[in-house]
Amino acid sequence: MPAIDGLDRELAAERLAESVREAGALALSMFQAPIKTWTKAGSSPVCDADIAVDRLLRERLIGTADGVGWLSEESADDPARLAARQVWIVDPIDGTRAYLAGSPDWSISAALVEDGRPVAACLYAPVTDEFFTAIAGKGTTRNGAPIAATGGATLGHVRVAGPKGFLDKFAAVAPPLTVMPRIRSLALRFARVAQGAVDIAIAGENSHDWDLAAADLLVHEAGGAMTHFEGRVVGYNRAVPRHGMLVAAGGERHAAFVDLIRERRIASS
Repeated sequence: MPAIDGLDRELAAERLAESVREAGALALSMFQAPIKTWTKAGSSPVCDADIAVDRLLRERLIGTADGVGWLSEESADDPARLAARQVWIVDPIDGTRAYLAGSPDWSISAALVEDGRPVAACLYAPVTDEFFTAIAGKGTTRNGAPIAATGGATLGHVRVAGPKGFLDKFAAVAPPLTVMPRIRSLALRFARVAQGAVDIAIAGENSHDWDLAAADLLVHEAGGAMTHFEGRVVGYNRAVPRHGMLVAAGGERHAAFVDLIRERRIASS
């Protein structure tokens, strides 16, 4: 394949899609098979599949353009990325606990970030064969078909996914909610907002760039918004790639949620 011009988002997105599909096939080939597992800082699980997928994506993406940085959950952080205008941000397997448990709610999540914001993104859930893509200004697709976040501003009788502790507080000040089953891949949880299967999705504290970058673009290009609770846009490729609580929803509903949080001063933890 030809080398990617750093400014050619569509070519970057094409290569990204090919790479993520290949990575998904690799992860699926190791799924529910005996593999080595261990834990890292914070008692997070890691397995051979995480490392294999990380290696594949790095090989496919990192050499495609001079000066493009790399940030992955399963790679040692190279501070040189901070000087790069563009950086690949990758979660080889988002939802490793689900993967190891044999559950379907895990995904491969990858995005190209430019000047702190995602411009091309892919998210693949191999077990259910759902492939999400987005390019800045071009919309979001699921398996090639355009998708959109749900419309409306009401917070009543909406489908919500997120940490139980916060949802209990939210339910106390909002109209009745329909709490969705837990989605252990955070990226996939937000992608469900992009496709209109979930109305509001919440991320707990300590999410990271690799959990968020691809899903962020999917949501925004589907007509939604994904921000910090106070409405601040998420910035990527910072020295500390960690974030506080986040919310994603269709544009009007997102604004209503942020207003409610400000008005009622609901604790974010």
